[in-house]
Amino acid sequence: MSERKPKNIFHQGPIPATFIAESIQKHSTQIGIGGHSIFLGQVRADVGENGKVKAIDFTAFEEMAIEKMHSIREDIFSKYPITCMHVHHSLGEVLAGEICLFVFSSSAHRKEAMEACNEIVERLKAELPIWGREILEDDSHQWKVNK
Repeated sequence: MSERKPKNIFHQGPIPATFIAESIQKHSTQIGIGGHSIFLGQVRADVGENGKVKAIDFTAFEEMAIEKMHSIREDIFSKYPITCMHVHHSLGEVLAGEICLFVFSSSAHRKEAMEACNEIVERLKAELPIWGREILEDDSHQWKVNK
């Protein structure tokens, strides 16, 4: 294990576009980076048998999720030659159309950045204790199931 410390990945509410842009801009001075891969998760207004989703209210077992994300982070850094990795996930209510997940990886070459970003997203969706309560247009709710 490296000496990296666990990072808090959580943000209250939606992740603003300005935050995403500033995060990307901060890397412009890192001239050894040749590729960035970015994943943005957006709340969909899914329509199902119970109605249309207007928002998702995200909750998490935060301490456990931060520790698990740290473990995933260490695995990814040991597997891929990436230089940077950032993960930000919303807590609380995020409306349809707003960003709830921002994953950003950087490397000297695009392939490694893209592969690392994809694995990060897949693993955090499968392994982190984060739940989404879909709020429907009539204010009823149902629990989100990741596919």
